[in-house]
Amino acid sequence: MADYNYDKFSSGEYALSKFHAPELGGKAPDFALDDLDGGTQNLLDFDTEFLVLEIGSITCPLFQSRRKTMTSLVDKFDNASFAILYVREAHPGSHLPQHKTKADKIGNARALRDADGEGRRILVDDISGAAHARYGKYPNAVFIINRNGCVLFRADWNNPVATGKALAALSAGKPATGMGMFVPPKPPVAIKTLKDAGPGAVPDFLKSLPSLIWNNLIKRNWRVLTGRVPKVLPDAQC
Repeated sequence: MADYNYDKFSSGEYALSKFHAPELGGKAPDFALDDLDGGTQNLLDFDTEFLVLEIGSITCPLFQSRRKTMTSLVDKFDNASFAILYVREAHPGSHLPQHKTKADKIGNARALRDADGEGRRILVDDISGAAHARYGKYPNAVFIINRNGCVLFRADWNNPVATGKALAALSAGKPATGMGMFVPPKPPVAIKTLKDAGPGAVPDFLKSLPSLIWNNLIKRNWRVLTGRVPKVLPDAQC
């Protein structure tokens, strides 16, 4: 547990060369998770055609940069449910440190809802990150899952434009489009997110920046450009 809930960010925390998550067309794992009102909900408990599941935390600049566009998708696609799996803090600092207890984790998730105004359903992973591990362990991955529990679309890093295009294709009865290119966080959002996390978050981020640029903007985006994505129909069985 201590290894998972790191106090200082390092790009070495992420297996950037391999996304260990449910494959396209595969079964999405379900979990009973804490909600923000003292109860529990099953992750895959939804009554629309699709579930859009995004991984995030209040200290993740990428997640925070995507929220406005993801909210616009909520308004656009009434055939989809949207949920956030709240995981470990991507960039902990002295103001928003890494979680020591489940109460810490739920408290930060509530701050995302109450202070930052996040309106999507937020479900909180356990303190050891069991659900996060099954969904790839990246800080801002995204998945689209159908009522059969099958993964129709996945991306190690959420590009909300690509996610929207995937939803549009699936809504039209077609396979989802590709995961899209990695897009860095918006600088003003990234600066604010790291500053809000508190002292310690900025220098840890800057130390890992060269590695993040090489692995994501260059290597990962090249793999996306040259790779092929299996085509999975919206009503897939798995």
